[in-house]
Amino acid sequence: MADAQTYRLRSSQKRTGVVTNRLYRKIWSVCLSSDCYVADELIVSRAGRRVRVGNTDVEGRTVNVDLLCEMKEKAVKEASPHLFTIATLTGHAIRAMGPNYSIIMDNGAAHRSGNALQWQKAGEVLGDLFEVSTIRREDYDFHKGKSEYEDILQSNNLPSSATPRGHQAPAAFLIMASGLDKHGVDSDRPLPYSHIDIAGSSGPFPGVPTGAPLLAMATKYILQH
Repeated sequence: MADAQTYRLRSSQKRTGVVTNRLYRKIWSVCLSSDCYVADELIVSRAGRRVRVGNTDVEGRTVNVDLLCEMKEKAVKEASPHLFTIATLTGHAIRAMGPNYSIIMDNGAAHRSGNALQWQKAGEVLGDLFEVSTIRREDYDFHKGKSEYEDILQSNNLPSSATPRGHQAPAAFLIMASGLDKHGVDSDRPLPYSHIDIAGSSGPFPGVPTGAPLLAMATKYILQH
């Protein structure tokens, strides 16, 4: 439900009894429910991380955090898990690689097994093509909290396409806010995790979706086994 508030500003100066300046301004604030958030708000993730909202237009990464955290909790009980997030997450993915390619990024544990390169090769079999990006320390630094009140900064206030490393840094945010950073290669229980950004490969909207990366996944996990 949108709540509209009208503000009226009048000049105190009058000429011949007529107000010389009158400005009506309508300010809309979207209030869908009590669970909504606004820019600069502090929210706590399922992993207990205090996250400062920097941009309400990057809701995709925010939604994925708690889902990834829940899967992390399940994965620690499995014999050979591998976690994935697949999303049309950033415009930067299209800016960096073009409109036809998925991008895959591994955390340390997944990188040790060469997972991203395996996906890239599998995609070439049936034409579901991938580019490989790397999550760097700068991506984690970018999302560190800037004050004592938050652990993590969700985003800056720029579009991803105008942000350096605009598709890699969100993967670092997902790792940090979900608590997966406690399951890196230096931990007692490393958990392989890969983030796939399909903003470029998913197809036009409106239009017919491509189904990426289903063909690559089918090749890697079914046809090659």
